[in-house]
Amino acid sequence: MRELMLGNKALARGLWEAGVKFVSSYPGTPSTEITEEAVKFDEIYCEWAPNEKVAMESAFGASLAGRRAFCAQKHVGLNVAADPLFTLSYTGINAGLVVVVADDAGMHSSQNEQDSRHYAIAAKVPMLEPSDSAEALNFAKLAYEISEQFDTPVLIKMCTRVAHSQSVVETSERVEFSTAYEKNIAKYVMMPGNAKKRHPIVEERTRRLIEYAETTPINRVEFFTDELGIITSSTSYQYVKEVFGEEASVLKLGMINPLPVELIKNFASKVKRLVVVEELDPIIETHVKTLGLEVEGANLLPRIDEFSQNLIAQAFGKKISSGIALDDAIPNRPPVMCAGCPHRGLFYALKKRKCTVLGDIGCYTLGAVPPLSTIELTLCMGASIGATHGFNKMLGSQSESKTVAVIGDSTFMHSGMTGLANVAYNQSNSTVIILDNSITGMTGHQQNPSTGLNIKGDPAGKIDLEALCRAMGINRVRVVDPYNFAECDVAIKEELAAAEPSVIISRRPCALLKTVKHKPPLKVDADKCIGCKSCMKIGCPAISMVDGKAIVDSTQCVGCGVCSQLCPKKAFVSTAKEA
Repeated sequence: MRELMLGNKALARGLWEAGVKFVSSYPGTPSTEITEEAVKFDEIYCEWAPNEKVAMESAFGASLAGRRAFCAQKHVGLNVAADPLFTLSYTGINAGLVVVVADDAGMHSSQNEQDSRHYAIAAKVPMLEPSDSAEALNFAKLAYEISEQFDTPVLIKMCTRVAHSQSVVETSERVEFSTAYEKNIAKYVMMPGNAKKRHPIVEERTRRLIEYAETTPINRVEFFTDELGIITSSTSYQYVKEVFGEEASVLKLGMINPLPVELIKNFASKVKRLVVVEELDPIIETHVKTLGLEVEGANLLPRIDEFSQNLIAQAFGKKISSGIALDDAIPNRPPVMCAGCPHRGLFYALKKRKCTVLGDIGCYTLGAVPPLSTIELTLCMGASIGATHGFNKMLGSQSESKTVAVIGDSTFMHSGMTGLANVAYNQSNSTVIILDNSITGMTGHQQNPSTGLNIKGDPAGKIDLEALCRAMGINRVRVVDPYNFAECDVAIKEELAAAEPSVIISRRPCALLKTVKHKPPLKVDADKCIGCKSCMKIGCPAISMVDGKAIVDSTQCVGCGVCSQLCPKKAFVSTAKEA
């Protein structure tokens, strides 16, 4: 059956067809939809893990039990899961184990632009790289065959364009798979004596995988001319085909680690000019150069951002498309927290007190943009608490009285707990604010261990944040409503003045949750409004100024009332009676 599918959906379909039984992931754009699609298949057990390391370890446990297993994360998530990955390369697997890492060239929703191919090379595990939805489905199935044939976890590298674009796929039926677990201490217990014996096995496996790479159909030559030969993969292959058609011969690599040797040498011998087209780091190009071949690539193309058809055409001196110009100027739409976002009032209270705010990964990072301009640091998941601890340890009372860490509930579950344990154990006088909006917001409303619901929305174990913080050694724990500006202001003032570590839990569900019932929208009494713009200081997209007066967009306003607490003339009134 032929069907149009997103790359992520197609990969999930491939998991089902391959007989996968277990999926554990942590949401991260652009990988999230793979697990969200996989959970729709009743034959696959799916879960959101607290973080990527736990997800990979859980998937390995399922593989050890003899069932095909899978986990997915974005590129920075693989940093978190790297610890088990590198040793999994030594232990190998029982049933097939496939790991997706989704890179984000162009940083559409990420804090860096790293190239995950380095992980495959460093961990010495095979990596496949699909270039469209059909390959995403087929490579997922092939990855399990490779995993079991070579006794190794297999990485599949997705990227934003493949994950979030659609193409036609050919679907098949599911093939069930299972194998028995057998105790094998020498294989699975990686103490030094056993690990030393496993390393030669990894090297021999790499040699056999190189032989496989020479003949696998997913590494293929499309020969049209001897004038120009291009080696490429992933979306770069699609761009090359659109720009050159049959004006260039192409070596399309679907398996990018380990890379073939003889296949590349043979291809290079047939063309007068050899060029590598690849996004980000020159992984393929470096390999080709180690083979002693003359090749271009980094001298023509940038090592940053996404490629495009026009960028590649321009690099080769070809005519580029000018596109279609619009007559009307399109206004800028800078990112902003949603109307009714529970973080807005809390951030305004922090700004009013001129706090130094060290932030974390989540939609609340938007607290860094005007007019709030509050967040002063965003590094990686969980870093806000550890950074605040070190900051306060070095600057002492001059920072302790005004510095706070802010972290979301999902991010706290992911990797914030260890930072808080460090604060409690090593006793920095630090204030941590957990922004509990009862969901994993930035990646599209996934559940987490503090929400009490699992990936399907069914009741699940629920972690009590207050009890957890106290159990970790924090004596001062209090909960505030971020819609209550005065309550937030008092809590921040008192906890910063306390002579011990403290936690403030700012609790209010995300305004976009379907389960949240909003109050009627507000409106502005024009007779009372003096145009002072106090309400504009919170940056709510539902409020604007027209003819010197504030107005409220009733289609966006959720009646949170934060703006009314800032208005000196009480000009904001409810529309409840009108309704």
